[in-house]
Amino acid sequence: MADYRTHMIVSTTAGVLYGLGGFQSGLPIESCIIGGALCSVSGMLPDLDSDSGIPLREAVGFASAFIPMLMVDRLQRIGMSHERMLVTTIVVYFCLRFGIAELFRRYTVHRGMWHSMPAAISAALFAFLACSCEHMGLRLFKTLAIFIGFMSHILLDEIWSIEFRRGRYTFKHSFGTALKFWSNSRVANIFSYLLLAILCTLAYYDEGLMQRFGYKAQSPQTAVDWLNQLRQHSQNLLTR
Repeated sequence: MADYRTHMIVSTTAGVLYGLGGFQSGLPIESCIIGGALCSVSGMLPDLDSDSGIPLREAVGFASAFIPMLMVDRLQRIGMSHERMLVTTIVVYFCLRFGIAELFRRYTVHRGMWHSMPAAISAALFAFLACSCEHMGLRLFKTLAIFIGFMSHILLDEIWSIEFRRGRYTFKHSFGTALKFWSNSRVANIFSYLLLAILCTLAYYDEGLMQRFGYKAQSPQTAVDWLNQLRQHSQNLLTR
């Protein structure tokens, strides 16, 4: 499999290109920098299931750092003071750094279901729920950055599972263990898709969750809103 340095070079390069693409598309430079950084660091997220060593330590450190960063907008929008925001992000950091990391150490195996397409989508949905802003495009821009960075890791693992020997390509035993939709563990498969279903449901009803905190969105924030808006526009076009 590709080593830590290779993963970081690829995900960082993808992040730079992604940020430049966003800037060329007219997005604010600050959002482009954040998107590029998120793409870069999320290239190590699949290694949360690593047994030990630099990949695990760095992946846990990155996850613990960038998730509170994503939450800043959401915490501001529910009316938290700066002091409460600071306390909240500190609590989240320690929960991730020592709580979630320990769960990954105990209950995951390397190249298990955390190296999979459902895991990549789950990571992106988690980022979507963690961040919030009035501009849906910027929110999706950050979400896609996480997905691209995550995918760069598992795609690179698959590429490194192919060798060219004696004029022909050969496949290592690890081939197919990163870019997959299910594993040999039924429990891991059930848990992964259950988590994905929960995150999809939360994203679908995201505005409803925000309204409970007294926030009323000024623009479409959920899949329901966007579908309703598209349906309304379609009807308006047909009636003209």
